[in-house]
Amino acid sequence: MDYKISIEELENSPSKTLDFHFEEKIKELNCVTPIISDLEITSLGDFIEVKGNVKGIVKLECDLCLKEFDYKLDFLIDEMFAKDQLLDDYGLEFELKDGQFVTDLEGADEIDIYDLLYQSVILNLPNKKVCGINCNGDKFLKEENLSDPRLDVFKNIKIEDKKEI
Repeated sequence: MDYKISIEELENSPSKTLDFHFEEKIKELNCVTPIISDLEITSLGDFIEVKGNVKGIVKLECDLCLKEFDYKLDFLIDEMFAKDQLLDDYGLEFELKDGQFVTDLEGADEIDIYDLLYQSVILNLPNKKVCGINCNGDKFLKEENLSDPRLDVFKNIKIEDKKEI
């Protein structure tokens, strides 16, 4: 299926707005369910705004215990694209909302929705991936005896406590 939105088609549509439904597993991610997104793409003159929600479940690896777990995605997307190349001295003022970025299309004639959703999902994954609040990561690692043999040399170090009076 083609996941690209033609800028020409967007400009020629009524009210310069297109609705786009995405329901597909993103192959670069370990998806448990398809990523589902209903997007509204609107032309705003020199800019294009893509708004909507993203839902789905992906499989992540816990940073503490290294076991896989399901992570539920449910977030809003609000992206801006500049149709023409952005210049440092861009003459028109345009207000950006907090946390919003503008992607320069550099004169391209379409927007790749698949790539946009992939990047949005990656950016919305937690920095610290933990399977749950009761994760016993330390216990798991000790049970698996995952010590590094190169560090064995430090087991026999004796540190003398010198106190000065």
